[in-house]
Amino acid sequence: RELAGMHQARRPHEEPSGWARGSPLSQRVQWQRQNCPAWSLTAVPVPPAGMNAAVRAVVRMGIYVGAKVYFIYEGYQGMVDGGKNIVEANWESVSSILQVGGTIIGSARCKAFRTREGRLKAAHNLVQRGITNLCVIGGDGSLTGQVEQHAHLNVVGMVGSIDNDFCGTDMTIGTDSALHRIIEVVDAIMTTAQSHQRTFVLEVMGRHCGYLALVSALACGADWVFLPESPPEEGWQENMCIKLSENRARKKRLNIIIVAEGAIDTQNKPITSEQIKELVVKQLGYDTRVTILGHVQRGGTPSAFDRILASRMGVEAVVALLQATPETPACVVSLSGNQAVRLPLVECVHMTQEVQKAMDERRFKDDVHLPCACGMCGADTACPPTLQSNCNVAVINVGAPAAGMNAAVRSAVRVGIADGHKMLAIYDGFEGFAKGQIKEIGWGDVGGWTGQGGSILGTKRTLPGKSLEDIATQMRKHSINALLIIGGFEAYLGLLELSAAREKYEELCVPMVQVPATVSNNVPGSDFSIGADTALNTITDTCDRIKQSASGTKRRVFIIETMGGYCGYLANMGGLAAGADAAYIFEEPFDIRDLQVCRRHGKMKTTIQRGLVLRNESCSENYTTDFIYQLYSEEGKGVFDCRKNVLGHMQQGGAPSPFDRNFGTKISARAMQWISTKLKEASGKGRRFMSDDSICVLGISKRNLLFRPVAQLRKETDFEHRIPKEQWWLKLRPLMKILAKYEASYEVSDSHQLEPVHHRGHEEPAAI
Repeated sequence: RELAGMHQARRPHEEPSGWARGSPLSQRVQWQRQNCPAWSLTAVPVPPAGMNAAVRAVVRMGIYVGAKVYFIYEGYQGMVDGGKNIVEANWESVSSILQVGGTIIGSARCKAFRTREGRLKAAHNLVQRGITNLCVIGGDGSLTGQVEQHAHLNVVGMVGSIDNDFCGTDMTIGTDSALHRIIEVVDAIMTTAQSHQRTFVLEVMGRHCGYLALVSALACGADWVFLPESPPEEGWQENMCIKLSENRARKKRLNIIIVAEGAIDTQNKPITSEQIKELVVKQLGYDTRVTILGHVQRGGTPSAFDRILASRMGVEAVVALLQATPETPACVVSLSGNQAVRLPLVECVHMTQEVQKAMDERRFKDDVHLPCACGMCGADTACPPTLQSNCNVAVINVGAPAAGMNAAVRSAVRVGIADGHKMLAIYDGFEGFAKGQIKEIGWGDVGGWTGQGGSILGTKRTLPGKSLEDIATQMRKHSINALLIIGGFEAYLGLLELSAAREKYEELCVPMVQVPATVSNNVPGSDFSIGADTALNTITDTCDRIKQSASGTKRRVFIIETMGGYCGYLANMGGLAAGADAAYIFEEPFDIRDLQVCRRHGKMKTTIQRGLVLRNESCSENYTTDFIYQLYSEEGKGVFDCRKNVLGHMQQGGAPSPFDRNFGTKISARAMQWISTKLKEASGKGRRFMSDDSICVLGISKRNLLFRPVAQLRKETDFEHRIPKEQWWLKLRPLMKILAKYEASYEVSDSHQLEPVHHRGHEEPAAI
């Protein structure tokens, strides 16, 4: 309390008393630049990959709004020690750090900060520099240190933790990168395990949270998974051995068991990887190896998802501080579905602690809920149907191949079989459908599909319009009662054509649903598509290598062309993840003056001396990649030289990212649940579906997974350019420009009030 008064006295400029929390950001920027308060930034004791992107975003957005931004090196220890540990940052302080793991400002655990004397010293060091705003990046431990803050130090937290163990956010910074490290190891291990017919027990991090173990099990098709939140029932040893032996009997050459480091049984006794190995060797005699991934999961290059997430959270944290008043409680910036939200820090910390308390008291079913469909799709074991529906459900891939399609097919097949349906695979898209290339597909037929790129079922861009009669004939011949279409814009157009033909062909009057899968991410009705994340990671990795190639050659600008048709998602988000200076897209028209502004950008006069420009392949008929390259080459003579690179089909290939595997698995399982519900409702009443809500697109919209009828989506579609009329990611355009040191208007459209912490139940999974 004494320090609060001292801090109030030293506060250089008070915000006008009549300032409303919802005031336009442009007004706040003007006030901020006139009064120039000081902000400080400190980091988590154990920094995950992606934290540097958050540091960069906070520093550059802070400078953009006119604030002084300070680094606090070595976490809370640096805040207590003061001196050289608190240093003012400038724009170039955070240049070329996006691709670097860990954190450039260092981190350390601090016992002194837990004492009142230590906190007094820390606050005194802030007061000396006139620091009135504090941004903390950390897990529950670091953010807990800010719960007891005084009213005149505005505090905003961002959650950085690979465990994804903080209540209030769907994803924490660093989690996706950790999953990349795990899946890279698992994919490599699976090849040697198949060769030697071995069983591998993999231990991943997660003392109190099994998210990494659960999602990596989903992403690789593990045989068994052990989680802290969901202890196995009594007799699990025998059940696990039975499942492993059943898999071997079906000629599966390997077994993968994933264990979270904090896995326990129902008596809260630890289940260790060595214990599992001894059990398998003793009971089954299998050649078994243990691999403990350890701190490999914390390191490495941040994924595209983490870079974008951290950049969004960093900018949102600055906006939250800009809008804060002395009465504003400390908040944490979180991700809910696909939306940035602010939640009360105290409530989030308390809820996180309550979850751990519930686990300690063995109240697993009361307080801890897991995402749905995990047990069904995660274990690569036979799951006999609990009922026979006497329904045939067909799965088809349509359009260009996208990484993650196979994971979606696998999930659909297994959830469908578990629901009692007969699953049919249609090969080579609508063209194969018309020719009758249809076969029954079983549980074991889709084993090992999650990690494979492309489309094993085959896929073509052909639309069904010219073959509707043949398709109707095949549906009648195979008694198809429902259709799941996995694909991009061609799949969406095909769904519209099938919908229009229902009046003529009775066979088409069945439930139909599309799961979006395209690298272009241009399907109306969904913020994300399967395959887009893998393509983004390819673009980001390539940009990192290209920028590194210029480290020995100063003053060079790279022009990189991305895919996407008329949709600029890959160019824009790739530019944000790679730290590009500009991204030219169709949705935002540009002319020669915009090219001149970018060319004259003062970056070459700094110590950076390297430029990166992304261009969407169809952004302009006249301003082609070659034209921009020649313009930059000519105008940059004597200042910089220029290189160009067309990424092409590299963006469609490769193994799917963990996000695409997980997203494909979950969204496809949800689609099958919808189909099963529709068929069950119509059971005994005839199976003729004519209503608009029986032919839908399933996608993420802001915070929710929604089924949108294609008849409704037709009004929201730009058919000429094959894109939705409104696209959520365009709101991030100013963010990319600001972080690249361009003047831009960053509009805050949402209310940005503090929201209550919402505890999802078992039937309400997170959209992501």
